[in-house]
Amino acid sequence: MNQKEVIVIGAGAAGMMAAITAAREGAKVTLIEKMEKAGRKIRITGKGRCNITNTKSWQEFSTHLHPNSRFLKHAFYSFDNTETVKFFEEIGLKTVIERGDRVFPLSGNASDVVDSLVNEINNQGIRVLYNTKVEDINLNDGSINSITVASNGKRSKMTADAYIIASGGLSYPLTGSTGDGYIFAEKCGHKITECFPSLTALMPFGYSNELIGLQLKNCEITLVAGKDIVQKEMGDLDFTNNGIEGSIGYKISRKAVKTIIAGGRCSVSIDLKPAIDIETLHKRVEKEISELKGPFTSLLLQKLLPSQAIRPFMEMNNLSSDINKTLRSIGISGLAETLKNWKMDINSYTSYERAVITAGGVSLDEIISKNMKSRLVQNLWFAGEIIDLDGDTGGYNLQIAFSTGFLAGRSAAVDNKTK
Repeated sequence: MNQKEVIVIGAGAAGMMAAITAAREGAKVTLIEKMEKAGRKIRITGKGRCNITNTKSWQEFSTHLHPNSRFLKHAFYSFDNTETVKFFEEIGLKTVIERGDRVFPLSGNASDVVDSLVNEINNQGIRVLYNTKVEDINLNDGSINSITVASNGKRSKMTADAYIIASGGLSYPLTGSTGDGYIFAEKCGHKITECFPSLTALMPFGYSNELIGLQLKNCEITLVAGKDIVQKEMGDLDFTNNGIEGSIGYKISRKAVKTIIAGGRCSVSIDLKPAIDIETLHKRVEKEISELKGPFTSLLLQKLLPSQAIRPFMEMNNLSSDINKTLRSIGISGLAETLKNWKMDINSYTSYERAVITAGGVSLDEIISKNMKSRLVQNLWFAGEIIDLDGDTGGYNLQIAFSTGFLAGRSAAVDNKTK
């Protein structure tokens, strides 16, 4: 039997994993990347540190996936988070597990993740075409018979037995994620579910620039869509020039963005003191006032809030900067309630230019979950962000990429129906 030829479109996390796996299965692999180098998005993930995966068990891991965690189950068990760590260790990348079961390269450098993958690509003898753009997919009788590529101003056709589209989504377009794969998928007859940015910043009405740079540790945020509480998260919250970010800000962003796109209104409520109930907080405020006394009552908020948050907190809650006036107006109980319910109406969100992930994509109904193969085109597979599957922040999205990339690469290399 002749050696199976596989073309992988996109040298991101999923594409590189697919190419490596297919080559290890004995296929002759060509990896096509329109940018000048591989893994550009990987290099900036995790603030340049790259959260490779998360070590949680499937039962807990799956709760962080959207919109259908069951779709990933077979891919995950074929190449799970334990296998991901083992894979990187074997190709020379040391890793470390940090808070929240998150796995990072020991060096703390995302570029080392990319370098280790590229080195393995070279070790496997994979042909890599950089600065090469796939312009079209050519179909015949339910199969792809060639693709049209452009490089250095010249167009040509390439053929293979199997094709894997792993060209990413729309987030961080400067890294090459510009949605090309959706166009190819649609030409192949696939439905694209509505795409929108996720794991992105939310901008409140009346946002104070004085908040920029503030990080709140161990607070609780509640997302309200219309009049309904739709999500609660506990953890760290960052305030940036784009609004609310950080681990819990990102977690609620998916539902918030979806609500806004649908024309609805949403708001958040931040509990600055989630570890204590309202009655206990009321007593604490009373105690602080009694100890400060007289003119020193002005120091009260410094006991209750980070100094950077004091003025924005008062202004955004329409409270007087004079704490004594505030106490006369809303009382100790009112101040305690506000500390546990800092409301912000959400005005907008940061779009794809800085969104971590694209939600939506190629419909899961048209992909076979056991091998990532198209149900519509007999020699086509999908992997990574292009499919309608995404996760929370914390290593989940890269694991989706590695698991689906592995399964697509293996299946494309061994599937006899493509010969």
